Amino acid sequence: MLFAAGLGARLRPLTDSRPKALAEVGGMPLLEIAIRRLMYFGCRDIMVNIHHFGQQILDFLEANGNFGANITISDERDLLLDTGGGLKKAAWFFQDAPFLVHNTDILSNINLQAFHEAHLRAGALANLAVRQRQSSRYLLFDDGGRLSGWRNANTGEERICREGGVHHPLAFSGICVLSPAIFSFMPDEEVFSIIDLFLRAGQTETILAYRHDDSLWLDVGRPQALEQAEALIGQIALSM
Repeated sequence: MLFAAGLGARLRPLTDSRPKALAEVGGMPLLEIAIRRLMYFGCRDIMVNIHHFGQQILDFLEANGNFGANITISDERDLLLDTGGGLKKAAWFFQDAPFLVHNTDILSNINLQAFHEAHLRAGALANLAVRQRQSSRYLLFDDGGRLSGWRNANTGEERICREGGVHHPLAFSGICVLSPAIFSFMPDEEVFSIIDLFLRAGQTETILAYRHDDSLWLDVGRPQALEQAEALIGQIALSM
């Protein structure tokens, strides 16, 4: 699943007239980069959610023949559901096998096939791509790499889902592999964050860290980051 519904508030004024997913790096929209990366690793069935300037995304995909992929749209134009709510709405699409979730405003050369295979070997409910980097919010993991909580580095707020031991802070990369059983932990609310879902499920289930510190990674949700991304797109393109 590609999350493409966000308002792109950090990219204004660029997103005053277009969706964040169609912001370009090296002349290529972020959504296209994400789709091509998925297809490079063998994924052909893709769910894309839309909200902000959603029609532009529909027109873009139609004009490009969905880039040869089988793309299904989850339409949130009536109500933006956040990442957890967006996944919940698309649950019907992901009942058969473990699946990848990827934010479209993330650029990385992480090996998605290796990530997926690691999830299958681990037998966990979820594997979350994480790395050691500066962030205002961290996921917390125990010595065994299991999710144990969340921390806001600015306010000191913590939400602990698994007590005991040391809590190691790592920053979430906006990419994860989930097993369909994750849907049994969905809250009743329509609008909620995927982090809330992880913390809820992590109380009883194993959610693991997948470290990828050696991979390129960039959150391109800010204008200055788009400029940085221009220098990286060549290396990203080698894996799509």
